[in-house]
Amino acid sequence: MNKSVIIDAVRSPIGLKNGQLVGIRSDDLAAQVVKGLLARNESVSPSAIEDVVLGCAFPEGPQGMIMGRSVSVLAGIPKEAGGKVVNRFCGSSMDAVHQLSTAIEVGDIDVGIAVGVEDMFSVPMGGFSPDFHPELAQQEFYIGMGETAENLANDGNISREDQDDFSIQSHKKALAAYADGKFDNELIPIDIYGEATVIRDEGPREPDVDKIKNLNPAFIEGGSVTAATSSPISIGSSAILLTSESFAKENGLNARAKIVSRAVAGLDWTHMGAGPLPATEKALIKAGLTMDDIETIELNEAFGAQSLYVIQEGGWNKEKINLNGGAIALGHPLGCSGARIITTLINVMEQQDTHTGLATMCIGSGQGIATIIKR
Repeated sequence: MNKSVIIDAVRSPIGLKNGQLVGIRSDDLAAQVVKGLLARNESVSPSAIEDVVLGCAFPEGPQGMIMGRSVSVLAGIPKEAGGKVVNRFCGSSMDAVHQLSTAIEVGDIDVGIAVGVEDMFSVPMGGFSPDFHPELAQQEFYIGMGETAENLANDGNISREDQDDFSIQSHKKALAAYADGKFDNELIPIDIYGEATVIRDEGPREPDVDKIKNLNPAFIEGGSVTAATSSPISIGSSAILLTSESFAKENGLNARAKIVSRAVAGLDWTHMGAGPLPATEKALIKAGLTMDDIETIELNEAFGAQSLYVIQEGGWNKEKINLNGGAIALGHPLGCSGARIITTLINVMEQQDTHTGLATMCIGSGQGIATIIKR
């Protein structure tokens, strides 16, 4: 069986409300990221790309019309390449990576690009016209994500103070990473139709500790989850170039990482934030590893309570997790985030000179997804 490897991985800056990225089309944003990826890897001809798989959590309206194909065309990839969209909510672009790496390993293709994109300002969470099944509604299947974070905070006895501190540290780590140039290798500057160029994330900021600690609960009265301890609504895109190991060797390409294992798992949707735990357990078993073997972790920070619950219940080492900050500071553009955290994971592993890494995230509707890579 072929092995699948990651040749390169990039992303756009992540934009927030009233920021410069708001207003750019999702397909234009993703196409610029793919173009940037190809420009960095001239040894891979666009004509070699066989499929483009794009993850998007709400692929409708301006994010509809099989964006994987349209982004491929806009990015200058020849029409002979395929293109499609995959939707696993927050895990969509990590699922895109999984689908391409699987296709490579079984010999269906040799080269593909996994893309993630989401503009949470042009298409709201839930889409434009959600239609809930009455039986599932009675089972709380459509529970709000903030409420699920409150459930984990209660079950794990996670305090408001710990959530606030986690959020503050996410921003501080991201700011320190920017100061040290640690995001430079993953960011593609984005041109906003000739009016501006966005070169850095809009979320990280010096925390106003007093304001954070005095915010009202955001989701339920008397709760502990606030806007400051939740990932912000955002816009962003990411892209990863994958090939077979044999293609990389034949074409003199240096793989930055190889895919070791992939996994998804389901769980109670009212506790969806715990999804990384069963998904990671499955990925570890498939890889023949334990958590002690994992040197670097990117855990998507949907909420501070959710992240702390996973760390606490999994017995994970905080010193290995989100060393350059996480989604609470950077933002969580849903369909973008899976490939984004893999991109950041590779860079952090290179910066720390570690060799085995885990990227994992929770998914609305009660799922988790995980990817283990080695370099």
